[in-house]
Amino acid sequence: MPDTVSSATPAPPLFSLRDAQVVRAGRTILSVDRFDLAEGEHVALLGPNGAGKSTFIQLLTREIFPLHRDEPPVRFRGQARPLLTDIKQALGIVSATMHDQVRVHLPVSDIVCGGIFGTLGLPNHVEATPTQRAQALDALERLGIADLADRDVMTLSTGQVRRVLVARELMSDPRVLIFDEPCTGLDPEGMYHVRSTMSLLAAEGRSVVLVTHYPEDIIPAIERVLLIKDARIFADGPKEELLTSDAMSELFGVPLEVSERNGWYALQGRY
Repeated sequence: MPDTVSSATPAPPLFSLRDAQVVRAGRTILSVDRFDLAEGEHVALLGPNGAGKSTFIQLLTREIFPLHRDEPPVRFRGQARPLLTDIKQALGIVSATMHDQVRVHLPVSDIVCGGIFGTLGLPNHVEATPTQRAQALDALERLGIADLADRDVMTLSTGQVRRVLVARELMSDPRVLIFDEPCTGLDPEGMYHVRSTMSLLAAEGRSVVLVTHYPEDIIPAIERVLLIKDARIFADGPKEELLTSDAMSELFGVPLEVSERNGWYALQGRY
């Protein structure tokens, strides 16, 4: 009997960028020739301030748009014009900027339930159902902070709030978690827990997209690194090839030393 060849079409990338340029006031603030992110793939975006990392993420989330091309520069799961609701459902975003918006005296469970509605806390005149409360408690439990459910979010440490915001994003069961400078403003304990949270989510099969200045934030599960400098992709490849002293020194423009231990990388200056 002759062998049969599968005719199944490969799944398109989760995100695909081709000749994507973002221009503001006549200046190019980001130019991406080619980038693909597969479903379930993890990647870290590393680079100095102002390099274009946040703009790159905003291209993916459709908060900003590139210059028009006959062939659309940004595709989501192969679609040139996906519904924004589909993108929001697939993505969860945790950032220090979001953390700055937590200025309300609400129970942690309300903050987490707000993730269902895309709000910080429950909308006015809305009560969470018992099922939603149970879902929120489960998200907190998975992150090891179920004991905080009834606490006023304003009484928590910075690191605890950051993990509460991750639990909030889990309410929509996103396949991709974007962490934008997740360890900014955290002490070593907070950094440890946030990095552990990223490792947990990666182990669950979710894509982790990390934006950071520091190799120390790159969890072992992230094997691919995107280096961004001067509004362009400086390099894209395996972290063991790119997280080197020479590459980091060139990326940041100062003499740096990189060390590695058990899959974790550390960066320090050479003086």
